Amino acid sequence: VKPWSMQGVEGVHRFLNRVWRLMVDETTGGLLPQVVDAAPTAAQFHELHATIKRVGEDIETMNFNTAISAMMFFLNEASKWEQRPKEILSVFVLLLSPFAPHMAEELWQKLGHADTLAYEPWPAVNEAYLVQDTIEIPVQVNGKLRGKIQVPVDETKDYILDAARKDAAIAPHLKDKTIRKEIFVPGRLVNFVVG
Repeated sequence: VKPWSMQGVEGVHRFLNRVWRLMVDETTGGLLPQVVDAAPTAAQFHELHATIKRVGEDIETMNFNTAISAMMFFLNEASKWEQRPKEILSVFVLLLSPFAPHMAEELWQKLGHADTLAYEPWPAVNEAYLVQDTIEIPVQVNGKLRGKIQVPVDETKDYILDAARKDAAIAPHLKDKTIRKEIFVPGRLVNFVVG
C-alpha cells in the first residue's frame, strides 16, 4: 500500500495548463495573436533544438522527469516571446505528444495541421543551432547579483570586465566606490569586491 498524493497531479495539471495558454486564447478557444506564421529567430531555434536534444536523450534513457523539466524550461522561455512562430510551437507539440497525446493532438490541429501528429517523425536536432555566439554572464557586486551582461563567447577577460563595469544595471553599484578585487570565472561569473 502506497500513500496517494495529489501534489504530483497538481504540478502536471499546472504545466499542461501553461502549455495550453502558451498557444490558445481561453476565452475564444482560438490561437493567441502572438502565435504567428513568422520566421523564427536564432534564439528561438536555439531554445527549440536544445529542448529537442534534451527530451530525445532523456526519453532514450527513460528519464521522463528530466524530459518534462526540459519542456518546462522551454515553456518559460517561450512565454517571454512577443511572437511565437507556429513552426517552433509545432515541433514543441511533437515533443509533448508522448507525454500528453490527446492534448498535443488538439494543439496540433489548432496550429493548422490537417493530418494527425501520430505519424509525424520525431524532430531531428540541428547541432548548428546549439552553438551560441553570445553568452549571458551574471555580474555580482560584493557577492550580490546586480545584473547580467551579454557578451560574445570568445571575448577576453578585459573586455568582459569592462562591459560589466559599464553596464547600466551594474554601474550605479560601483559609482564612488573603490574596486578592491575583480573575480572573473570564464563564461560563468564576474564579481566586483568594492569598499
